[in-house]
Amino acid sequence: MEPAEEFTKIESIFVRHRNALLVRGQFTPIYTDYYLHLMQHGLKPPGELDQMLKDMLAMLSLHVVARPWSETVAWTVNLRAPRVNLFATAGSTNEFVTGRVFTEDVREPNRNLFYSQTTAPELPEPKTSTLDVEGKDPIAWVTRYYEQSEQRPGRAFRLEDENFALIAAQPDCDLEWLESLDENAVAGITETEQTKVLETRRLRFHCGCDVQRILPALASYKDHLDDLFGGKQAITIQCPRCAAYYQVTRDMLA
Repeated sequence: MEPAEEFTKIESIFVRHRNALLVRGQFTPIYTDYYLHLMQHGLKPPGELDQMLKDMLAMLSLHVVARPWSETVAWTVNLRAPRVNLFATAGSTNEFVTGRVFTEDVREPNRNLFYSQTTAPELPEPKTSTLDVEGKDPIAWVTRYYEQSEQRPGRAFRLEDENFALIAAQPDCDLEWLESLDENAVAGITETEQTKVLETRRLRFHCGCDVQRILPALASYKDHLDDLFGGKQAITIQCPRCAAYYQVTRDMLA
């Protein structure tokens, strides 16, 4: 079991009389493990993309805690300029969030697109949604996502000291109050409003990939190793979820 300090604890708080759900967390533990992961695999996303992915990891973490425990959610954002894909996925049951930046072989869209896919054991098939987004700020993307795909107002906030918050409307929410909020009001909401902590979940930056999990994806090459390896005895494979690098040899597949 991982030490508790490597997890970010995320609170779900009901705001009485406003009928809103506040989800908040302090993300230094997740960011620390994210940077250790980058160092381990020799990865270094450009500064702007690095910050965008970190914001996306935080916002997706808050979103999955606002959703039922059984759901696993994946977000992909396809941007025109810079031409990149940002990917993140998270789930409460396995207490994980992970993600990566794609900068190579990225399709150029005619507009910025945000894709969401939700899976759960009780869902007969994944639930998907697509929306247009503007700019480069994941915080604004999440507010837009709640307007269109969650069919209820929600507002996302980046606070001080790597704290983030998401406030989602519940039935009979005080929408005028919700729209009036700013970062200072959200940071002090438990002092100015009547609130009740509903639950606390925890997440860590963790993918769970290893070379044994990647090998089945290459099984179709078992009888055509030269097509995969050429004249080499080993190739490098990158995890599509977290960008970790693994060496795969001919003997592993043979």
